[in-house]
Amino acid sequence: MIKVSNLTKRFSGYTAVDDISFEVDRGEIIGFLGPNGAGKTTTMRMLTGFLHPTRGKIEIAGCNVMTNPLEARRHIGYMPESCPLYTEMRVDEYLKFRAKIKEVPRRDLKNRLGAVKEQCGLTQVGGRIIGQLSKGYRQRVGLADSLLNEPDLLILDEPTAGLDPNQIREVRELIGRLAERHTLLLSTHILPEVEMACKRVLIIDKGKIVASDSPESLQKRLLGDAQISADILGDAQVVEDALKALESVDLVISSPQEDGWTRFTIDSASPDIRCHIFDCVVSNGWKLRELHTENRSLEDLFVTITRGNPVVEES
Repeated sequence: MIKVSNLTKRFSGYTAVDDISFEVDRGEIIGFLGPNGAGKTTTMRMLTGFLHPTRGKIEIAGCNVMTNPLEARRHIGYMPESCPLYTEMRVDEYLKFRAKIKEVPRRDLKNRLGAVKEQCGLTQVGGRIIGQLSKGYRQRVGLADSLLNEPDLLILDEPTAGLDPNQIREVRELIGRLAERHTLLLSTHILPEVEMACKRVLIIDKGKIVASDSPESLQKRLLGDAQISADILGDAQVVEDALKALESVDLVISSPQEDGWTRFTIDSASPDIRCHIFDCVVSNGWKLRELHTENRSLEDLFVTITRGNPVVEES
């Protein structure tokens, strides 16, 4: 669906996107992540034909975006960050206007408007003025706009920016439904959304793709195989020294808890050393009230990669 080869964009000597290559297969849901200024939005604008690259090649559904931009755009639904809307127009009026720009055939117009409004939960607000809608509903209008031309590919840049938690949940559920029928490239700073929705992540930093794989594979390869939390009652320094002495333990961090207990966070190269920790506690006569493995988050992964770790390609 997307094939990017050696894509570069320079602005007055500054390289915003630096020789990146990647592919997205039909039906994939991809999280496109990176710090502010990393090149995400520049890349998305090039993918959609709104910005011409300095060099490189982009194909969307087999169409070259540079040499055949109009045909390529027919396959794309794009919702930019801070989606621009004519806020003085009514929802139906705006969507009809956008459908004409996108050359939706007149005979299909009524059905397409009804379909996108139903998909995006706008059926009851078609007569409302856009500027009087909540931010969440304005985002829905932007999503409906991106769906008017029945695209194969949806490119969404920060679709939940500025929304409150309830609105984020509503838009997330909507995106989940859309992902069942479209290839989806999603950029967002809310990493739990990506973790829940995306099968693969691309991470860009300083204009380069620095990681490409499933969240689970990246977490295992970059963050270690296991992190264990244990609440132990005993002399904290003695306990810490004993835990560090266990085979395959890489790091032990202690933090005091109430009533004399200490929480120990243990990094280990082995998949699970809880039995060895339990034996250590019992043999030393300490008390143990909690022992479990910690799940590493995509946020942990993101911070690790963008703090200068090496490029990690798909395994």
